[in-house]
Amino acid sequence: MPPKIKFTREEIVDAAFEIAKKEGFSKITARSVASRLNSSVAPIYVNFKTIEELVQAVVHRVFTLSEELLAEQKGENLFENIGKASLAFARDYPVLFRELVLKPNPYMTAYEETEKVMVEALKENEEMKEWTMEELRRLFLKMRIFQLGLSAMVANGHLPPWLDEKESERLLLETGEQLLLAEQIKRKEDKK
Repeated sequence: MPPKIKFTREEIVDAAFEIAKKEGFSKITARSVASRLNSSVAPIYVNFKTIEELVQAVVHRVFTLSEELLAEQKGENLFENIGKASLAFARDYPVLFRELVLKPNPYMTAYEETEKVMVEALKENEEMKEWTMEELRRLFLKMRIFQLGLSAMVANGHLPPWLDEKESERLLLETGEQLLLAEQIKRKEDKK
């Protein structure tokens, strides 16, 4: 059977996504995608002006996938859900996690934008309504450092064998609670 001549934009993004999932964004080239599709590079350039435009479409697909993982979580609050979704993403898509989180790239939102949204979410918590922005920022940063570190360990296969999926989620939640408790104690001491 001769190779298929026409490919939809979606089929091309699917092929590029599979490449990124296994090898990273830098491996998305016209040739690698064409090879995966068993075609020439022509269909790629019919659907995308540049390879960077195709990479952007793949990044958009990854972010959509991340949002779906977040929506699947059934935790008690946004922070628990984000943490669990991060662990799931790192476990299921380790190459993409490393590409987006552990390497400098133009695709991730600036830290300040993420911080602003999350600190506002913390401010909604009844226990933290009286906290200063600095206190909320510090708590969020500490939580994020631990969550990203744990997720990086998951993505790189560096967890101890006794720490399975459920135990890593429990560790994430315990540490979040301990960080919150430590900040509450610190606030009380600072007021004395």
